[in-house]
Amino acid sequence: MNKIFKALKDPTRRKILELLKEKDLSAGEISRNFNISKPSISHHLDLLKQAGLVISEKKGQFMIYSLNTSILEDILHWIMELKPIQNEKK
Repeated sequence: MNKIFKALKDPTRRKILELLKEKDLSAGEISRNFNISKPSISHHLDLLKQAGLVISEKKGQFMIYSLNTSILEDILHWIMELKPIQNEKK
């Protein structure tokens, strides 16, 4: 879980997740949305993959990245369980 929150704290990685929410993209397509180098984008994608937030699949000569919605559902479920149970007033 620590890797997930570490990955989410960076604004560039959050923006990548927002882009992938819309559709699956290659690293080149992702990099067009930023003013940083392609190696930096690759580094961000690697951290997102390590955290399980992104999955990748080789299609031809390109690596296509997509959002891993199952891990996001797990995170939301865990956060919802943190909400204290309200005791009924006596």
